[in-house]
Amino acid sequence: MTLTWVLVVIGAVALSGLAVLVLRGRRQNDQLEKLLLAADDKLEQLQRQFERFVPADVVERLTHAGDAFTPERRQVTMLFADLRGFTALCDRLDPAVTVSILNDYFRHMTAAIIQHHGHVTEFVGDGLLALFGAMESNPWQARDAVMAALEMRAELARYNASLRDKGLPELRFGIGIHGGEVVAGVIGTAGLSKFSVTGDPINVASRVEGLTSKYEVDLLVTEDIRRTLDGQFRLRAMPPAMVKGKAEPIQTYYVEAQE
Repeated sequence: MTLTWVLVVIGAVALSGLAVLVLRGRRQNDQLEKLLLAADDKLEQLQRQFERFVPADVVERLTHAGDAFTPERRQVTMLFADLRGFTALCDRLDPAVTVSILNDYFRHMTAAIIQHHGHVTEFVGDGLLALFGAMESNPWQARDAVMAALEMRAELARYNASLRDKGLPELRFGIGIHGGEVVAGVIGTAGLSKFSVTGDPINVASRVEGLTSKYEVDLLVTEDIRRTLDGQFRLRAMPPAMVKGKAEPIQTYYVEAQE
């Protein structure tokens, strides 16, 4: 065999080996891409599941900030909403029907809140808490909260119409809105935590929601909220009332409509 043929054979073997390596590399790359795509899909599914329990904007901030979600004092407007007489209603309905009614109600209310720049931080029984201005500064948070409450009123009327068509009982709610400086952050343990706020204003908001039953109205705001609305809504003053935890009576206003 001449030297030329030897070189040809060596070259052919080298090219064959290189082709095998390239093909193997491509297969490995294909497998890696499939693994990465599967991981991306898994992460998206996990995020969607996480957003069922934590507001999407909180998930977004946690994703980028990791553990650096620093608690801070913020001016926040809080909206409490609670169904009236729903506990008694549960006793008369099939459990599956009860849960279906409640889930659809929450879906309608959450949509109204998100539409006006708020987010629902928790569901407690048949009640909910929504925050405005907790995630980022919002100079129009009080107006947004009242607009959300009015939209909730309209959504409830539409939802009740669908319940009537199905022969199901209608729902009634009470909403209380108050604002003030609170501490906002992720609260809880390593095993169970949530983004929420704590401080006296949130207690006042809860008490105001309770006053809706006393005055037989569906939507009350405090004097602090009224001062920030600049006559944008038609309000009716309610008698000052004592509430738990306060030494002086608080003034509330029934929100009739937007001007």
